Parts: sequence; structure tokens; C-alpha cells
Amino acid sequence: RVPPFRVIGDLLRDRYDGASHVTAATGNHRNINKAHTNRPPKNPKLNSIMTNSIHAKRENKRKHKYGFQLKPFNLEHKPPGSKDLVYYEMSPGFCERNAKLGIQGTHGRQCNDTSMGVDGCDIMCCGRGYRTQEVIVKERCNCT
Repeated sequence: RVPPFRVIGDLLRDRYDGASHVTAATGNHRNINKAHTNRPPKNPKLNSIMTNSIHAKRENKRKHKYGFQLKPFNLEHKPPGSKDLVYYEMSPGFCERNAKLGIQGTHGRQCNDTSMGVDGCDIMCCGRGYRTQEVIVKERCNCT
């Protein structure tokens, strides 16, 4: 059974907020062609030794599926787990206009000075400051 959408959304949001900036670390002994790495040596004497489980050399290093390992960008942080969200590059800033990336910027947009969310003036105005304006709106109502 699938959990409620709100629960899934909250879990994803928690992972997004805790996402780790990573870099890919490759080993120095990287084989480009790994087609023959599992074959035993051609020497028959060595074959009998290598296939014997008592004498077989065990690798203590964990093998990585793609030939690289994700390491934290800041070495003081712990490495990401298998369920952690990670990002390789920083996202472009949304505050300033960047026509090449299709970013409109936030100059001239309306914000909500009482909101703590993304529509709030603190986030949307990127620390540049903002002008407040009070507007009084009169509406006709259907009073009797």
C-alpha cells in the first residue's frame, strides 16, 4: 500500500533540504577494459592455487558499480548514504537575470512581506531590500 501523498512529499522535502554536495572520486588503478579481469591466470600452477578458496586473495575494498565513488565536496561532512539526495553542481542563482539560462530574475516582482516561504520578501528579494505598499480595495458585496 502506498503512503499518503503528504507523507511522501514531507519525506522528499526532508531529503531535499538535507541534500549533499558531492564530487566523484575515481581510483588510480582504473581499468578501461574490464573484460578479462575475472579470468584466472594462464599459468596452470597458478590456476590451481587461485581457484582454491583457502588461497584466493580477497579484496577488502568495496567495488563500486560505476568505477567511481561519490565523496562529500567538503571533506568534513560524512559521505552520502544510499538513500540520500546528492547534487554535483550548484544550481544557478535565481536573483539576477540570466537570459542564457532563461532566468528572469526577481527585480520588480511582488512579494509577501509576512510570508516565510519562497514568496516572502526576504527570500525573493535576495537581500536587496524592498518597498512596501498598502493598497485599500473596495468591493461591492451582496449585502441585503
